[in-house]
Amino acid sequence: MRVGAITCAATRLRLRVSGTVQGVGFRPYVYGLANRYGLGGFVANDASGVIIEVEGKRTSEFMAALPLERPPLARIDHISVQTIDALATQDFSIRASARGKLSTRIAADAATCQECLGELFDPDSRHYLYAFINCSHCGPRYTIAEQLPYDRCNTAMKAFAMCLECAAEYADPASRRFQAESIACPTCGPRLSHGINTIGAAIADGQIVAIKGLGGYQLLCDARNHDAVHRLRRKKQRDQKPFAVMVGSLEQVSDIAETDAYEDALLESVARPIVLLRSRNKLAPALAPGLSRVGVMLPGSPLHHLIFHVLCSPGARLGDKGSVIVCTSANLGGEPLPIDNSDALRRLVGIADLIVTHDRNILTRTDDSVVAVVAGRRQFTRRARGYVPEPVQLARSVPPVLAVGGALKSTVTLTRGNEAFVSQHIGDLDTAEGIRFFEETIRHLTSTLDVQPVVVAHDLHPDMASTRFAEATGRARTAVQHHHAHAAAVIAEHGLQRPTLALVLDGHGYGSDGGNWGGELLLCEGTSFQRIGHLAPLKMPGRDRATREPWRMAGAILHLLGRGNDIRARFAAQPLAESLPSLLEQAGGATTTSAGRLFDAAAALLGIATLQTYEGEAAMKLEACVRRTAVLEDGWLIDHGVLSFRPLFVDLIAGKVDVNEGAGLVHGTVAAGCVDWVTRAARATGVSDVVLSGGCFQNAVLAYEIQRGCIGAGLAPLLPREVPPNDGGLSLGQAWVAGLQIADGSLGQEGTA
Repeated sequence: MRVGAITCAATRLRLRVSGTVQGVGFRPYVYGLANRYGLGGFVANDASGVIIEVEGKRTSEFMAALPLERPPLARIDHISVQTIDALATQDFSIRASARGKLSTRIAADAATCQECLGELFDPDSRHYLYAFINCSHCGPRYTIAEQLPYDRCNTAMKAFAMCLECAAEYADPASRRFQAESIACPTCGPRLSHGINTIGAAIADGQIVAIKGLGGYQLLCDARNHDAVHRLRRKKQRDQKPFAVMVGSLEQVSDIAETDAYEDALLESVARPIVLLRSRNKLAPALAPGLSRVGVMLPGSPLHHLIFHVLCSPGARLGDKGSVIVCTSANLGGEPLPIDNSDALRRLVGIADLIVTHDRNILTRTDDSVVAVVAGRRQFTRRARGYVPEPVQLARSVPPVLAVGGALKSTVTLTRGNEAFVSQHIGDLDTAEGIRFFEETIRHLTSTLDVQPVVVAHDLHPDMASTRFAEATGRARTAVQHHHAHAAAVIAEHGLQRPTLALVLDGHGYGSDGGNWGGELLLCEGTSFQRIGHLAPLKMPGRDRATREPWRMAGAILHLLGRGNDIRARFAAQPLAESLPSLLEQAGGATTTSAGRLFDAAAALLGIATLQTYEGEAAMKLEACVRRTAVLEDGWLIDHGVLSFRPLFVDLIAGKVDVNEGAGLVHGTVAAGCVDWVTRAARATGVSDVVLSGGCFQNAVLAYEIQRGCIGAGLAPLLPREVPPNDGGLSLGQAWVAGLQIADGSLGQEGTA
């Protein structure tokens, strides 16, 4: 936060406060503060945030307290102060919102606060057991907002006229709901289609229940009921991909997972993300097959709290053993999350035994966020509800850019000055519904922020849906190479403005030479990059099919090592194992430098996973087998910037290690080889800053070992913390590169770069 020059000798000051200051109880807070110091004036929302005018003898005390005692959801970026003529005003008021060009923002949704929880379970409260209780410090924000300013008439709550009691609280400066735009009660607010007891009984009976959550529909079932979990997998067509679970309290988390204080804080944060934790293996194996971590979340809404209240109440069937429920997105086959009642009833009728709707509209679909503690700090796997639309602060202002990301784990980014607004997780753009959600998100983001981009940034790949969208806009556009965008995202969030090395370990990205890149060492400076190294190319038999069948990449390793005849014996269960050796003998064919495919090959050679049903499955199961890491001395070769792990795989296929030892050896040796690679590049270039990105850095073991090794070598490694290292962070990097291109004149606003 930055406060402008202040002169408090004046009798009236005009303050403009920017940041997250609308819809978070900021105006009531200012009202109370002004009355505490006996000041006259007013406070109002405007297009830039909040405008305040105060006059009186204690303005200096007011100014000192203003940033220190702000509401819990408020974020103050800047306060500007102007001296104006006194008006001899003694009373302080809250005025109607001003209009104009928007430069403020909406807060993210926030979990139910303790005060509201107290009322929720207080029989004497008029909000007793009401599933939509909220106040200025909690409840939906972004998901119900239509546009700015954040006033009730611009939200989904405009459909609900306040009753006399709610109106009185809304107008009472002493109330926690003073000017709370989403205020509601059982008399005048939204209503559920089914009672809480009905919902709880259905879950306890082993049924699958769909509920309308804050950002979209979710599917719930008893996580300890193996039949229910298997039935959910079958109906959702989700064979192996892990399910997240929800428990009623932090105390109950310790029964199913190991946590530290930092992870506890993430679980209890107002964002209420899914946190990937070390599993105690006390839940059904079908929840996260073959994985060592389980995604756990705490209740984030009154409805979730009420469900656990019913399930865990004295005498309840699930109360004695502690309720754990599966809580997963109610979407099928990569389609977007349902948010509309009629759409949900149509799409979920064959999946859920009970579908619970309500009559408050969700205006912005937003999935649950997923985070993990990687190398000692929070790292996103999926950035969405609870964190969006909080912007990433940039080191400098750039012209307005729309960046449309990639094809998988899609996000879009819109810049406004020195802010980059990264959208919620959109998902994969391989269905018509996914593309519609992608386009819907762009419309909502540009409308809400009132920003029209001058340039559209996209991936270098010519055949992505996002690239085709950029071409169809008719706007000036620029293509940013995939791994450069990964690197630039980390550079942007950390505010680096000097030459930087980038180690990008990824699954796939279209290279500047048209090749299949994925394990890259880059030197980045300004808007440009040099590819100063890459992993040794490996044949990719079957092209894209090899990404779904790790045994093919293992076959490519065996062929490389002169052991092609072993393919038939090792992978006899695969129908095409007989023909793979001859395919690999053919000249030409697709090759890749992908780090992801290297881990796939290792998983298959160790017998951990020969096929995968979701992206990253083989690598995640390989990581789960690590008990401790080990380094094979001389397990890698570096020649003219090309890093090869051929010696590691020679040792691995010799059969001298078991699965756990092999997994530890792969992780330790790959990390050590990468650190050696980066260290040599640092010595050659004189650059010590190293950004680490790409989907492989979701691997907590690999990320920790590489970061630790770089620090030990005297380098300054930086991991992504504000956006995911996977393709969910691409749009931020694209936006930063494009913004700099416009600013330095290398990209005009009238043509393609």
